[in-house]
Amino acid sequence: MTTHTIGTREEWLKARLELLEDEKAHTRRGDDLARRRRELPWVRVDEDYRFATDDGEASLADLFGGRSQMLVYHFMFGPDYTAGCPACSAIADGFNGFAAHLMHHDVAFWAMSRGQLPKLQAYKKRMGWTFPWASSFGSDFNFDYAVGMTKEQQESGPRYNFRTEPGRPADTPGSDEEALGTGADWATYQRERPGVSAFALEDGVAYHTYSAYARGLDGLWGMYQWLDRAPLGRNEKHGGDIWWRRNDEYDD
Repeated sequence: MTTHTIGTREEWLKARLELLEDEKAHTRRGDDLARRRRELPWVRVDEDYRFATDDGEASLADLFGGRSQMLVYHFMFGPDYTAGCPACSAIADGFNGFAAHLMHHDVAFWAMSRGQLPKLQAYKKRMGWTFPWASSFGSDFNFDYAVGMTKEQQESGPRYNFRTEPGRPADTPGSDEEALGTGADWATYQRERPGVSAFALEDGVAYHTYSAYARGLDGLWGMYQWLDRAPLGRNEKHGGDIWWRRNDEYDD
């Protein structure tokens, strides 16, 4: 028998209309935040980054593909990984559908990782993905945009989400399963971080316009948006184990 509050349709409607007012305020607040993101100052990118893509080597400007805007998802797949981060993989399951819409709205879209391109291509095929994915291996791109760190940086206090943060200890619930799924040990796994960055291109010059990390990515995780509307929400309590899997790893 459920322990949740049970009510009449009239009681539900009254509570729902009260919630609707808060939802509308939340939406308006989101519109304001989106405007403020667009108003951030742009920072010129002078570094000559080079990326490996399915079509060969490319510069940052090349990745725009003739468009004036670009969004990059910083996908956790380090050089020593054998598989992508399971959380990034769950987020990326939604990329196939919207990438085409973005590209027809003057916005190039790329996933970006430090792993070498052949590993990314093999994993992309395994997951059934078609969105563009480039390798930043050998460049400072991940380090400069705070989604990668050296062993020395990790030991001295990693910088992530605009602050110095302590590393997550190896006995963090679910850590073994999360790291082992990538083929990397826990310390190596943590040297990669997720994020999203936006860029603009004007007169052949690229500019960095926005980045977000950690909980700032929640809105990009399509599964979260659906689960937040389900009766039990994200239902994350699973005995310490991570509760999501790669799309081919669920035990049906």
